Order: sequence, then C-alpha cells, then structure tokens
Amino acid sequence: MSTLHEPADHSATFRFYAELNDFLPVERRQRPFDYIFHGNPGVRDAIEAIGVPHAEVDLVIANGVSVDFGYRLKGGDEISVYPVFEAIDISPVLRLRPEPLRKTRFILDVHLGKLARALRLLGFDCAWERRADDPEIIRIAALERRIILTRDVALLKSGAVTHGYWVRSTDPLVQPREVIDRFDLRGQIRPFTRCTVCNGEIAPADPEKAALEPPKR
Repeated sequence: MSTLHEPADHSATFRFYAELNDFLPVERRQRPFDYIFHGNPGVRDAIEAIGVPHAEVDLVIANGVSVDFGYRLKGGDEISVYPVFEAIDISPVLRLRPEPLRKTRFILDVHLGKLARALRLLGFDCAWERRADDPEIIRIAALERRIILTRDVALLKSGAVTHGYWVRSTDPLVQPREVIDRFDLRGQIRPFTRCTVCNGEIAPADPEKAALEPPKR
C-alpha cells in the first residue's frame, strides 16, 4: 500500500534515433516507448538509465524544443534523442557537447589495438597504449582533443567524456570501415603516411643521410 510520503510515478515518452538504437533492447528500437520515473530527474540521467551513453548524444528535443542535459523531466514529456552529428552543422539548435572536432584524432581503449594499427595505416592520428586505463584515456582525450573509441559502454558514461563512440563490430576487419563511415572520413584517408607502431607521421628520408646510416639487421 502506498503512503503519502512515497514519490509518485511519472511517465515520459522517449524515442531514440539512428545508431542510438544499438544500445536498446529490440522492443524499444525505432519506436516511442514509455519511461517511468520518480521525482524530477535530469534528462541525461534518464538517457543513461535507459542504457545510452551521453557521449553518443548530440541533440535532445523535449516537446518540440531543443534542451540541454540539465532539463528536468516532467510527466507527459515527449523526448526525442539524436546521435552525434560529427560531420554536420546542426546549429542553431542546442548541441549537447562542445563543437565537433574538425581535426579528427582518436584515442582507443586497450581492446582495440588492431583497429588503432589499421586506422594509422590509413593515415589517422590514433593514440593507443596497451597499459592505459580508463582515467588515463579520458585525461588524454580531453587534453589532446581526441575522440574516444571503445568497446566499453561504461567508459562513455563518464561525466568527463565529451567525444566518444562505441565501436559496434567485434571484427577487426569490419571495424575500420565502421569508424570511417560513422565519422565520414573517406575524404581524409592518407594511406602509408603514419607509422602503425608509434603513430608518428612518415616523412621522406634525406638520401645523403640515409646513405651514411649503417644497414639495419
């Protein structure tokens, strides 16, 4: 039996668009569904409680108006949630993250070493360290303005993450194409311009200096 001191249940209607549906159970994908809540939670808390990391969200529409993550849910709200528009300018509506990173650079978690090497082979600046933990990845991403690529959804739910993407595929042969398509990077591919081991840019060797160096064994 309920008492006068128990918070009342409220309901808001949510709809997630495009690849954000990857985080939802099948019965909630590509359709509106009711979200039951108590009190007056922020829309960001509700989105992450539903299962979608905030780092993949760039636009929230509440009752036809764009709102920020601090918007407080009310009973009867109709909420539409859209993914990151990294390659598209969606102004003047309210973006929920800083501006897109026009210079595309990545940092990858420890599970994506093969993807890091593949993207470096295509010319993309990819930081990756075998021993880097989540706090270190987040710190470097913020310091160097890098997009986090990860297979760990929980990493993208950290409040310090501003740009991140959950790599859907587990196939190392498919992952590079997924990232390139997601961030519209085909025009930025520059094969064999970056070292796949150290991530440094490759420059033409000076013939005279090269002639003086002993051969490597």
